[in-house]
Amino acid sequence: MPKILIVDDDTTMVSLLETLLMLDGFDVVVAKRGGDVISKAEAERPDVMMIDYHLTDMEGVEAIEAVRAHATLSGTPIVMASGLNVEHEALKAGANRFLIKPFEPSELPKVFNELINE
Repeated sequence: MPKILIVDDDTTMVSLLETLLMLDGFDVVVAKRGGDVISKAEAERPDVMMIDYHLTDMEGVEAIEAVRAHATLSGTPIVMASGLNVEHEALKAGANRFLIKPFEPSELPKVFNELINE
């Protein structure tokens, strides 16, 4: 079962994504703060990370840069999501894909599976 790490402090969004992704056969783990990304990813070894742009303790691009600088996590695919069009910034930081909110939740499994199988 593929594992997704969602990094987002919006509990409503996280709850919705957890439910939808679990129904699609994904194991979902959550980090509510950018500062928790590395420790959570080391413990859980996700197949893909989905990181929100606005986090309570940092911008999501900072979390992406931390993952990309980490020896064992640097190759983990990352999807960044935001209500702002910050695609250039997200991709420059190392995200593999960018989704602008609101996105169609049904497209997530397709995006995640593509990244896992690349």
